[in-house]
Amino acid sequence: MEEEHPEAANEAKVAKPPPTQVQIQATPSWRQLSLPDIPRLARIAAKIHPALPESDAVFAERVTLFPAGCLGLVGGGGKGGDNDDEICGYVISHPIRRRRPPALNRLLAGIAADADQYYIHDLVILPGLRGRGFARECIIRLFAIARRYPTTCLISVYGTEQSWSRFGFVAVQIDDVLEEKLLGYGDDAIYLERENEEYQS
Repeated sequence: MEEEHPEAANEAKVAKPPPTQVQIQATPSWRQLSLPDIPRLARIAAKIHPALPESDAVFAERVTLFPAGCLGLVGGGGKGGDNDDEICGYVISHPIRRRRPPALNRLLAGIAADADQYYIHDLVILPGLRGRGFARECIIRLFAIARRYPTTCLISVYGTEQSWSRFGFVAVQIDDVLEEKLLGYGDDAIYLERENEEYQS
């Protein structure tokens, strides 16, 4: 029997590392929501807004009535598979009559034919993707729709008034009807409004 050289034996015992597997990280992007997205959207809402619950029916109605203003932030799964289309944020928005936003968790039954204001109902991005410009990108897209109306409004919660002020939103004087409606959005809810500079009557 031929004697094996010690160095050759040691080399044989060292396992070669597996080839490096490169994974391409998808960049999250905004796309229009559809009804199959509602369960995931509702789970995100329940996680971020546990004190402000809304039913799946409310989300489904908004997506159906005004799909252009209902977007999902998807992608970033990094596995090249199903996770690449996972929703990690959303926005719900639509036209309303001025200073008459819907009460929380209420169906609209339709977009008013005389709607004269754009309303951003909810904008959510999961914590892991915040601070990367996705909210700003979404808001700019919404302003492109909102410019058909004189103003855009929203109800600020969780002390986000200062963040919205960077986009031109300010608190304005409201009537008793709207003030009472705000109570349903929590004690810190504030109605904000901005002029749509590109609006032309």
